[in-house]
Amino acid sequence: MRKRLMKISKYKPSALQARIDFSPVSGISFAGEGAAERAAMKAIVFIIIALMCGYLYFVTASVVHVMARREALAQINSIRGSIGTLEQEYFALAQRLTPDEGPLLGLAPVEETDYVYRPGSIGAATIASDEI
Repeated sequence: MRKRLMKISKYKPSALQARIDFSPVSGISFAGEGAAERAAMKAIVFIIIALMCGYLYFVTASVVHVMARREALAQINSIRGSIGTLEQEYFALAQRLTPDEGPLLGLAPVEETDYVYRPGSIGAATIASDEI
């Protein structure tokens, strides 16, 4: 004699309510860890940490280089100014610079003179187009 199964509910379950059986018989097991999973996870974590460290290094290096470039440009302008002042003092002390000797030193006569008035500012800072 066969046993008859009794229905618990009168409603038929939908396709989304079905049960999937992942039994060990089918060969797929999600309960345990595979042999290479731990090594792969360590490698992925190491690669991500290395990429983050590299990113931080390159961002920091670029900021430091921009700051060093600005300091170098400021020092260049300061040195240029002091060289100009020293040249002027040398020519004043030598008192032997004549208009005939000017072209030999790379000096040229000024033909047109334009004066610019900037209230409250001594000079203008120029910034290259490739700077941040």
